[in-house]
Amino acid sequence: MTPLGIIAGGGPLPGQVAAAAQAAGRPVFIAALQGFAEPAVVSPYPHEFFRLDAIGAIRQALRAQNCSELVIIGPVKRPSFLSLRPDAEGLKLLAKVGRAIFAGDDGLMAAVVRVLEEDGFRLLGAHEIMQDMLGPPGLLTRVAPDAAALADVRRGVEVLQLIGGADIGQACVVQQGIVLAVEAVEGTDAMLARIPSLARPGPPGVLVKFAKPGQERRADLPTLGPASVAHAYAAGLQGVAFEAGNTLLAEREAMIAAADAAGMFLLGV
Repeated sequence: MTPLGIIAGGGPLPGQVAAAAQAAGRPVFIAALQGFAEPAVVSPYPHEFFRLDAIGAIRQALRAQNCSELVIIGPVKRPSFLSLRPDAEGLKLLAKVGRAIFAGDDGLMAAVVRVLEEDGFRLLGAHEIMQDMLGPPGLLTRVAPDAAALADVRRGVEVLQLIGGADIGQACVVQQGIVLAVEAVEGTDAMLARIPSLARPGPPGVLVKFAKPGQERRADLPTLGPASVAHAYAAGLQGVAFEAGNTLLAEREAMIAAADAAGMFLLGV
């Protein structure tokens, strides 16, 4: 098998994908994005660090390693357009992507996937390498949501269908039927940091995370992990609901253990 190319952002998932590929007998090469990929995560595997806008250097390295299939995995904060210093290949990519640069994250990722495929690469979703990474339907924890919490989950799904359709965000927090916050460019963790100042007296709220309608599933699927549980607990929430089959669960067992220890629920919807 040809080596699997992994374009790595932050968090543990790039290392988990690399480990799964190697366990299946496939070599890997990680193009680690400076300022996002964690050295401790990528260091066990063949890798090289690149600036986010060094498109030509990344492409050249992937081809030198004979990578024809790629996985893009791990969060990357979108930089300001004015801060970019693209190389010659990067300028060509920006020209091909066009107006999608100024669209939401899903619109941009879909355009990047299209351009990479036109360049001869085949994009895979992380779930195609780690088939057990997608969150299943049903309750994963000892604690179950009550009727009020389930009503908040349903309200959150309705909200996410609306804002997701506009390519805005993948998460929201609902308490007692009231939408306390929706995710935008700041990301889920930053959204959760606002919740203690917004919460109302009474039953605590829930975090709901769903893919955007029509989202490119090979890049930027919703992702949850133990840190997500910790942030939700710090925000005073009683549980987390996610879209089953469309949400990546990083370190699933550790995530479930953290939720059980905190007395929170995890629910695949």
